[in-house]
Amino acid sequence: MTVILVTNDDGVHAPGILALYGAMNELGDTYIVAPDRERSAAGHSLTLHRPLKAEEIRAQVFSINGTPTDCVTLGINKLLPQKPDIVVSGINRGANLGDDITYSGTVSAAIEGTMFGVPSVAFSVVSDKDFQYETAAFFAKKIVSYVLRHSLPYDTLLNVNFPEVSRQEIKGIKITRQGKRIYENSIQETYNPWGEKYYWIGGGRTFWEHGDEADMEAVQQNYISITPIHLDLTNHAALTYLRDSWKVSDMLGDTDEKL
Repeated sequence: MTVILVTNDDGVHAPGILALYGAMNELGDTYIVAPDRERSAAGHSLTLHRPLKAEEIRAQVFSINGTPTDCVTLGINKLLPQKPDIVVSGINRGANLGDDITYSGTVSAAIEGTMFGVPSVAFSVVSDKDFQYETAAFFAKKIVSYVLRHSLPYDTLLNVNFPEVSRQEIKGIKITRQGKRIYENSIQETYNPWGEKYYWIGGGRTFWEHGDEADMEAVQQNYISITPIHLDLTNHAALTYLRDSWKVSDMLGDTDEKL
């Protein structure tokens, strides 16, 4: 029997994870291990400063007072009866495109699964409001079924983003690269009633890099974007260039020089 671990960063009661859980239940023995509350933008963080509690709120559904990364770690190592065949994260309420994946708890959960050697996929719906998950859940089932049959390259997870359209409006799937997003005026400065200044991160104008292979470009054209993400962050082209071109010894200079 195929064992599937479902998690997210929007919380164990979020409609997106419930839609994904329903779709995954048709593919195998499915477990939810998810945060007890919203943990968006948690990134790839582990809880080290306090103990974690796992509460089974109903059969095979666990609520964790921690991050998405905590959830995957506990699910794989402690809560599931065996190592899962796949980790599925989402369906996130909002895009995880471009540079945003570095902040995303949804994507980080899939990263953690990949680090444990489990094929992992992160799913998100690109919208700002009125989220509908039926289309995403329908195609998530197809994508996960395919991954279960064919697996994934070593140390690689999939970051999948769906346009907020009906099933009939989906034009197809594009295998994409991670795009680039730039924020303008994204830190708001304001004051409390006592005149003390504080800051709110978020909002502002967003500018996207465009190109035929970019993730955002595909979604804007009503394609499902699938971006392979590799755990090895080494820039191998730069590695070769620096080894060939830099005189590393010059950085050290005279080792007898006094500080």
